[in-house]
Amino acid sequence: MKKKLLALMMGTALVLAACGGGDEAADDKATKDGEETTTASGGDAEKLYNQKCLQCHGENLEGGAGPALDKVGADLSKEDIETIIAEGKGIMPAGALKGEEASTVADWLAAKK
Repeated sequence: MKKKLLALMMGTALVLAACGGGDEAADDKATKDGEETTTASGGDAEKLYNQKCLQCHGENLEGGAGPALDKVGADLSKEDIETIIAEGKGIMPAGALKGEEASTVADWLAAKK
């Protein structure tokens, strides 16, 4: 009886895991020539940050592998931030965000003082 109950529970867990909630980040991305791009509008800076920057700069802009950005606007202008996003700096790769997306995130970060 215990073996049957265990098998039922394991099977149920497997089915629920397979049918679980979707990956929201994956829903917001599309592929173009094998390269992943964001499809979020340029107007949602926090969403873009969460997709491309959070891994290194932290969930609350506190830093991690990359520097803290919680007060970056006190030291850098929007243009400076946009240049860093475009050209990279230190271990940060160039072009993580491009065009309007880079401008939107730079504007949002410049307001962090």
